[in-house]
Amino acid sequence: MAAVGAEMRATFGAWDYAVFALMLLVSTGIGLWVGLARGGQRSAEDFFTGGRNLAALPVGLSLSASFMSAVQVLGVPAEAYRYGLKFLWMCLGQLLNSLLTATFYLPIFYRLGLTSTYQYLELRFSRAVRLCGTVQYLVATVLYTGIVIYAPALILNQVSGLDIWASLLSTGVICTFYTTVGGMKAVIWTDVFQVVVMLAGFWVVLVRGIMIVGGPRQVLQLAQNHSRINLMDFDLDPRSRYTFWTFVVGGTIVWLSMYGVNQAQVQRYVACRTEKQAKLALLINQLGLFLIVFSAAGCGIVMFTLYLDCDPLLKGRISAPDQYMPLLVLDIFEDLPGVPGLFLACAYSGTLSTASTSINAMAAVTVEDLIKPRMPSLSPRRLIIISKGLSLIYGSACLIVAALSSLLGGGVLQGSFTVMGVLSGPLLGAFTLGMFLPACNTWGVFSGIAAGLALSLWVAVGSTLYPPSAQSMGVLPSSAAGCAESSANASGLLGPLFAPNASSEAPRMDPGRPILADSFYAISYLYYGALGTLSTILCGALVSYLTGPTKRNALSPGLLWCDLTQQTASVTPKEVATLDDSLVKGTEELSLRAKRPPDFLPTDDDHLLFLRQKEVGT
Repeated sequence: MAAVGAEMRATFGAWDYAVFALMLLVSTGIGLWVGLARGGQRSAEDFFTGGRNLAALPVGLSLSASFMSAVQVLGVPAEAYRYGLKFLWMCLGQLLNSLLTATFYLPIFYRLGLTSTYQYLELRFSRAVRLCGTVQYLVATVLYTGIVIYAPALILNQVSGLDIWASLLSTGVICTFYTTVGGMKAVIWTDVFQVVVMLAGFWVVLVRGIMIVGGPRQVLQLAQNHSRINLMDFDLDPRSRYTFWTFVVGGTIVWLSMYGVNQAQVQRYVACRTEKQAKLALLINQLGLFLIVFSAAGCGIVMFTLYLDCDPLLKGRISAPDQYMPLLVLDIFEDLPGVPGLFLACAYSGTLSTASTSINAMAAVTVEDLIKPRMPSLSPRRLIIISKGLSLIYGSACLIVAALSSLLGGGVLQGSFTVMGVLSGPLLGAFTLGMFLPACNTWGVFSGIAAGLALSLWVAVGSTLYPPSAQSMGVLPSSAAGCAESSANASGLLGPLFAPNASSEAPRMDPGRPILADSFYAISYLYYGALGTLSTILCGALVSYLTGPTKRNALSPGLLWCDLTQQTASVTPKEVATLDDSLVKGTEELSLRAKRPPDFLPTDDDHLLFLRQKEVGT
């Protein structure tokens, strides 16, 4: 383990860059081959949903890859290193999310046959609510994708000297290129390859690290002796960064906002051949997430045992916890050229999968929510050209945000989950109100979104300005006592957010620190999404009842979850693929019916519309 604490800064070599370049080349090749096979895309529907004729396996693996980006590849091992194996409770949150999505949200989106999830908000409420959801989604996704692209480039630059702009441009340009050319099919099949690369990178690190420590038993014993095997943490204090409850309550809602109503994921569900295939894809996705999270957390525990007596953060070798993993790879594979390149490919596979997913989803939302309603007479060929142009524009926008992300403070995992929690949590609340509360009206959902966004943004900004202490978050102690040389000034290299990792000393009281800093602002970042979602639902329900609830008979069939017990049909892929224009016309027709006044009683035409939908699916 002394060798692991070597002072000389390691760098990636020619073989490592060759492995990285090979991954980029294969990803590009797969994207182009799949996207251009059989004449490419014939319609915007083809470009965004792959003709709604995809199998469960590739879609499921693509779902796994979509949000397991380089942020998770670098962030999860660091969190397991600092907080222990209780991070594995995230898998329970993901499982609950998959069950809730498959039962409540997926069937509604699939049976309506929508390309954009925000079409639902217009059908259920109004055009204004749809535009509000679209804008909120676009802002959240551009910010999230910018962090995903920039953070690993910065971290690897700080640890190994990897040129930050070369990595930014190579990954950003390549994923924008194959997403623009190949559409949804290219995104999904490159995601499959990238999941395999991500798992291979983790497993190589696990095997090598376990061998150096002395075997699995030794790893588990050392981790147990230093409180890293801590699954039984049922502390109810919301300020504890990770406990059973933060993952089961906060984690489930954050993942539900990502998987239940997020455009990038719903777009994959509706791309499956049947609803049953879509639910199977969710199950496959769950297995993939289990493998990735277990592998990443395992790497964090192995990493702790390797740096047991010489924590590189305390020693000053790194300046942030997110840099643990790349440093470990360079340390343990110093004598094996090319293997660190596999980890580099692993990290950037996560970046490519997430960025390509986001770019395609943002282009789909823009076409369906902003362009088609204003220019309904556009030909399929022109729509494809516009879709490809939008993919190029959004790819460039994400690169610009990535360049601006140098202003981001704190850990990349927390930063990415904060963005999604603050902006996507209220949207989950809006969809939940629409699907489960027939009385909810437009004023109610607007008020709910505003309240949810204000509350979650308030706590996120407060925690950024007044970061909680390591003691309140539950950071486990680490040591630098075994390092060859002590670094008296190492603490000067650490930012204020990370310096407290060294000890369990009580935080010094700042007289200018507000009262809420150590209570409300100190809650775990995993609760931000739950705050936004629950406040949206409560406020939306209250305002709806105060301003005049919507009458149940004013809503078109298929918009509420309770309708699923009566509606057994779904839009079949072949019909949707060949009748793209009629599908759009059908949703617009449904939209007009959905916006009738509360005292409107449904006519025979309404029932005929619903029956026609059922006939198409049978």
